[in-house]
Amino acid sequence: MGKGQPSYTDEEFVAAIRRDDDRALAQLYRLHFPMISHYVLQNSGTDDEAKDVYQEGVMVFYEKVRDGSLELSCQIKTYLYAVCRRLWLKRLAEKTRFGGRLDDHEPFLETGAEADLERAEEKERQLGTMAQSLDLIGEPCRSLLEGFYLLDKSMQQLTDEFGYTNADNAKNQKYKCLVRLKKLFFNQYQESN
Repeated sequence: MGKGQPSYTDEEFVAAIRRDDDRALAQLYRLHFPMISHYVLQNSGTDDEAKDVYQEGVMVFYEKVRDGSLELSCQIKTYLYAVCRRLWLKRLAEKTRFGGRLDDHEPFLETGAEADLERAEEKERQLGTMAQSLDLIGEPCRSLLEGFYLLDKSMQQLTDEFGYTNADNAKNQKYKCLVRLKKLFFNQYQESN
């Protein structure tokens, strides 16, 4: 550890991240990067690619800690290695720089990281599909739904903003927009599978 920086156990790292302690996250980031960098560089990667993969791996870990869904059955170092390794092998396969299937390359460590990564990737895909669907739905539906669900505006505020005669009419229009958005989402989602 560097001078003036506290040394954290794995449990303390998790607790500090839950408290929004940026120092702990920065220290965690520095602590295990050399291991991931070495792995990526030894497997046809560049320093920039190692940084990208490590950033993604740390974000998967961070999001799992923050939303309370992390069930750590190994050391953080092992978890990050497993996530980053999987991310790197996936990138190699996508680039066709690496032949064969991902499952063919050295046994995967059973850390739960693979399932976490798959869930994070699926959630990211769903969010991307939702953003596309919102783009396709058009106005005023987009603004109405964003106002209600993302900006927490009341039905009365939306009635005034959009010029509806009363809150019931605004609520009815919001419902129709939501039905259209769901239909667009599921059509887009099925197309992407």
